[in-house]
Amino acid sequence: MASQQKTVDLIVNQMRFAGEITFRKMFGEYGLYCNSKLIGLVCDDQLFIKPTQAGRAQIGQVVEAPPYPGAKPSFLISAKQIQDAAWLSELVYSVYQELPAPKPKPVKQKSKK
Repeated sequence: MASQQKTVDLIVNQMRFAGEITFRKMFGEYGLYCNSKLIGLVCDDQLFIKPTQAGRAQIGQVVEAPPYPGAKPSFLISAKQIQDAAWLSELVYSVYQELPAPKPKPVKQKSKK
């Protein structure tokens, strides 16, 4: 089941204090980015955050689940946790800080004819 745009809009709004939050549609679901780093996914209208030590420490009792079949487990964030914008933004920023910078994309060379 694909996620609804209104769910993604709500989640992005709740993360607004973490930095520049953007999203990209991926196969009917959504990738969430903080300052250009992929920090999580919205799948089946549920929020999944990439696991990090800082995130684990902040959440406390972590619930982990794969966002889609065959995926590595991520932190599953409850609807109640999503409602707390300050807490969610703090979580997202701490996860963002711990994740590596995205690898630069190779420059495509134009073929000479």
